[in-house]
Amino acid sequence: MINPNRFNKLHFIVLAFLWMFDFSGQANFGKDQDKGWRQLFNGKDLTGWKQVGAGEHYVEDGLIASHGGMGLLYWTKEKFSNCTIKVVYKMQKFNSNSGVFIRIPIEPREAWMPVFYGYEVQIDNHPETSNEDEYHITGTLYSLTKPLAKPGKPGPEWNTMEITLDGPRTIVYVNGEKVTDYKEGDPVPERKFDFEPFRGPRPNSGYIGLQNHGDDDIVYFKEVAVKPLHKK
Repeated sequence: MINPNRFNKLHFIVLAFLWMFDFSGQANFGKDQDKGWRQLFNGKDLTGWKQVGAGEHYVEDGLIASHGGMGLLYWTKEKFSNCTIKVVYKMQKFNSNSGVFIRIPIEPREAWMPVFYGYEVQIDNHPETSNEDEYHITGTLYSLTKPLAKPGKPGPEWNTMEITLDGPRTIVYVNGEKVTDYKEGDPVPERKFDFEPFRGPRPNSGYIGLQNHGDDDIVYFKEVAVKPLHKK
């Protein structure tokens, strides 16, 4: 005969376990849902995402990984504006190169259009190794803005990047520190390299994407989430 007290205790433990893992095997704990975040990556596959350009992205051990490059994995279902985009990532090596693309004006069909006509929020803690400068460091708008801080952590530590799109203003925090606060029309330096973006205004609303840069620059993403701005 089953002891009812023991059964009730076991029932509670099972329910608590299922709540923590949200029935999917992915640790959740309800924190992001309570704070209004909507997950764009389900931790299992790339539903809603599409690859353009070279290489590919795939899911391994609950993370978005990649090989080959240069390409872009973009979210196909909508454009984003007046929101905050949260990306949790880690570099495979002590330093690796990637980026989060925002304000892409039209749905991309190849990898260079977002580079030239969108903004890349850079992931690269040490751009000087490629003869670039601090305009190309983690959390900046690639080649356009200087960092207000340099809080990027080396691999394999996890980093949290939050990108706020507030009309024509773009604000980037990395690990809780503000790195970029840019408004359309702010002065930017001239292009130094032919692989840098064209200068000029970007739309308030655009597609977003994750870059795969090459087999020597692997960055893993475990969360991509979005939360609308609630203006007073």
